[in-house]
Amino acid sequence: MSSPRAQQGTSRAAIGMIAVAAAAAFLATFNETFLNVALTPIMLDFGVDVSVVQWLATGYLLVAAVFVPVANVLYHRFPTRGLFVAAVALLVVGSVVGALAPSFGVLLTGRLLQAAGTGLLTPIGMNITLAVAPREKLGLAMGVMAAMTTLGPSLAIVVSGALLSAVPWTALLWVFGALSLLVLLTGAVLLRNVAELGRPVLDVLSFVLVAVGLVGLLYGISTAFSGSALTAGVAAVIGVLALVAFVVRQNRVEHPLLDLRPFRSTPFVLGVSMTMLGLFFVFAMNVVIPIFLQSVRGQDPLGASLALAPGILLTVVLGPIVGRLFDRHGGRLMIPAGFAIMAVFASLVGVAAGQDSVLLFAALYVPAVLATALVIGPSQTFALSSLDRESSPHGVTVVATSFQVAGCLGTSLAIGVFNALTTRGVEGGTELLDASVVGFRGAAGLVALVSVLGIVLALAAGRAARAARTLRAAEETTGQARTVVDLMKTDVYALSTEQNVLEALQMFTERGISGAPVLHTDGSLAGFLSDGDVMRYLSAEHPSSTTIYSFATGESADLEDALADLVSLPVVRLATPDVVTVDETASVADAVAVLSDKHLKKVPVVRGEHGEVVGIVSRSAVNRLAISSYLASREGLAAGDGTGATEREPQLV
Repeated sequence: MSSPRAQQGTSRAAIGMIAVAAAAAFLATFNETFLNVALTPIMLDFGVDVSVVQWLATGYLLVAAVFVPVANVLYHRFPTRGLFVAAVALLVVGSVVGALAPSFGVLLTGRLLQAAGTGLLTPIGMNITLAVAPREKLGLAMGVMAAMTTLGPSLAIVVSGALLSAVPWTALLWVFGALSLLVLLTGAVLLRNVAELGRPVLDVLSFVLVAVGLVGLLYGISTAFSGSALTAGVAAVIGVLALVAFVVRQNRVEHPLLDLRPFRSTPFVLGVSMTMLGLFFVFAMNVVIPIFLQSVRGQDPLGASLALAPGILLTVVLGPIVGRLFDRHGGRLMIPAGFAIMAVFASLVGVAAGQDSVLLFAALYVPAVLATALVIGPSQTFALSSLDRESSPHGVTVVATSFQVAGCLGTSLAIGVFNALTTRGVEGGTELLDASVVGFRGAAGLVALVSVLGIVLALAAGRAARAARTLRAAEETTGQARTVVDLMKTDVYALSTEQNVLEALQMFTERGISGAPVLHTDGSLAGFLSDGDVMRYLSAEHPSSTTIYSFATGESADLEDALADLVSLPVVRLATPDVVTVDETASVADAVAVLSDKHLKKVPVVRGEHGEVVGIVSRSAVNRLAISSYLASREGLAAGDGTGATEREPQLV
């Protein structure tokens, strides 16, 4: 048992890493809207129109979305600290390129470099939080992350508006570059590796398909209001077809870019959908309000940004509070109430757009943006808490990708509706002021409708969570046992019968494992090789050699000669042929009995009579299940209901 001082040190280290992750979430989303207030002076400096300049926002979000799935591969391949530093370095480099840009094309290039860093940074930060946050405080930790995610794009408008009142727009990029450098240095000091490292493979074709799919679909949406309908339709169709091909490929390749297993969970799908709708609201309103206030109401950048400031600052305070409330009471009432408030006050903001008072406009926006704190963090936590430990990193990738997609959709659709209705009004003979008010009301109405859809999804999520709880209660009542499928690890590191023993040792070292099953070409089990088998062979065949630990002390000459013999030794020579296995239909109790009776650390899980290996169940997984069940039962007793919840049970109700 660790000492209180050691536990305190661990807690401080975890808090420091969560703080760095929260700073990364803020930094990534802050930059997504940081230039929105500067779009007008950028158009004037480079001589481009709104349909071109909007790609500084939509192109940024698009590239970020494409790079999010890549982050999951890199997260499990490279040490956390080095990967984090490299991702933030892209933000710094992109800022310098953009600040010195002689043309709009170079500026866009700098923004896209930043976008690649953002796409990597968002899931890295979320994975760090999930890895180090205590399970009983996950809602609080994710509430902080959600607050930073919401604060970023909103506060960016306030800060950029204040800066633009005194400095040119290029200064925004220098300021952001300095902030990025500060976060880079902090991460280099406080972060440590928290990922289980291996050598996952990046499927290039999957990357190309998801890139073409997202670019085509979102380009089609963004140009549907201002360009050729035929071009928009063709782009959207190509995008959809590419995404379908992407999904098909993920289910067929050995190393998918995006593991789709989380989509098997209905609560996860509903939670991600609700998170996207909340983010849609934030991005849509944060891009269309500054444009409306500056171009229609004659506000300067500072005045337009200050209209958003009160709600933004209060949202930061509310985020962690909501996280604590979610940990205690769930989101059964919280999430639908948040969507309802968003729908009502978005409509009222649209009505106030026709009034002369900017103060009334800003006051009505405060409860609307505050309500997003009731939606985004709880929905995100609800989605991720529905997954098991093995699926959580893949769920994080999906959630982080949804951030960028929601931002693209919110930005593109809000601007598209605003411009389309304004243009139609002007062409119909309406004054520009009145036509712009109609355009803004159309964008606000779209956001309100999206919020109403969120209410429907929240009610459905409540039913899904209650159904999961009822099913669990029925299983406990009838004594139905959990199977090893609920417990096993499906990402099995296996050896082939064609490999030699030295290659096996190399894989053990790279994967951080002590043994692996040996498979025939048809996937059936040929044996099991452990590092103990290799050590026993070396002791018998090379008794003069020292132990494996000699490499750490410099006394490795004899042992090096012994290990050289392993190159020509097939793994099947040393592997245990009579492998103890459990069938995938076996109960957890059966697996525990096998592990205990045979004194094993792990057992392969096989399917059917042919013995295809589908997973590994380990003693450590059983220990985690026992501990989590005990802690869950204590939580249930503390709540006074005499029941517990599983470690990852959806907490909407």
